[in-house]
Amino acid sequence: LAPGGLIGALARRQPIGVVACITPYNFPIVNLAGKLAPALAMGNTVVVRPAPQDPLAVIELVRILREEVGFPPGVVNLVTGSTPETGEALVESPDVDMVSFTGSTAVGRRIAEVGGRTMKRLLLELGGKGAGLVLEDADLDAAIRMIGSVWTFHSGQICTAPTRAIVHRSRFEELVEGLARFGASLRVGPPLDPKTVVGPVISAVQRDRIEAAIDAGRRGGGQVVLGGERPSLPERGYYVSPCLITARPEAEFANHEIFGPVIIAIPFEDEEEGVAIANQTEYGLYDYVFSRDTGRAMAISERLRSANVGINTTQRNHETPFGGTKQSGLGRDGGVFGLQAYSELQSVVWPG
Repeated sequence: LAPGGLIGALARRQPIGVVACITPYNFPIVNLAGKLAPALAMGNTVVVRPAPQDPLAVIELVRILREEVGFPPGVVNLVTGSTPETGEALVESPDVDMVSFTGSTAVGRRIAEVGGRTMKRLLLELGGKGAGLVLEDADLDAAIRMIGSVWTFHSGQICTAPTRAIVHRSRFEELVEGLARFGASLRVGPPLDPKTVVGPVISAVQRDRIEAAIDAGRRGGGQVVLGGERPSLPERGYYVSPCLITARPEAEFANHEIFGPVIIAIPFEDEEEGVAIANQTEYGLYDYVFSRDTGRAMAISERLRSANVGINTTQRNHETPFGGTKQSGLGRDGGVFGLQAYSELQSVVWPG
């Protein structure tokens, strides 16, 4: 094939080309920034498609980038639409080389199906059903505050939330009682009221989905310990009170994403069962372990089928690779991993 001898080589990162960034309604600016920055840094151009529920901030950001920052025409582009057809057209287009999507697993599956026809590169950050595994030696006050962030952070509309409190049976009643007290103290109301802690969810459609999930919990044998009724607030806004439901590990409703201020509490007998319950959902985005023995918690983290694990914290480190396993997505970004996600590896060889 060629004369023998040493062969020199290098591997370098090349732009992928045109990246379609399809963003969710929660964290519209933050989520888009996390896509735009690495995509542009690696030399790609971008087409942004914001969520139809709240596109205005994204539209303004794109305007600023073009008119005030001075990006050349065609580098950051925008398309909007109130139906799925807009996003599907981007995914189908042979002129788009990559799709970066954050949103539901159902839509992510559709993107993978349509994008696969043209072998698009995919970065899909999808749904979650985070387990908060509370061991018998956990600091319960801290665990309650952090699991309670399902209610206090974006009204539960966040895929990384610890929406399943999986608790050692010796501490189960104590934790449920603590969560119920904490949830009952949270004021539900308009977001511009400084006393409000839990604001509305995004739409009537989403509120109806959450209420349907709570009803499914009741029918599935769950006990509603807190909430479950629509709060009596002004008609403007779509409110759901913090809800806490206890459930059996095998309950079907306990393993589906609700995307609202609902916590499912499940007891376990021993560590083996606790890990099994955490892993039984189809999702694998973010799990949490609460224990005073950090060495034990670290060992348990290796057994969790989740791309991210927090130990005694619900904070994130944004330098770590972020993404999902199982039905929670494909690929990783975050920190330098974002530069890898929005680029192709190219190998170049030559005779030495």
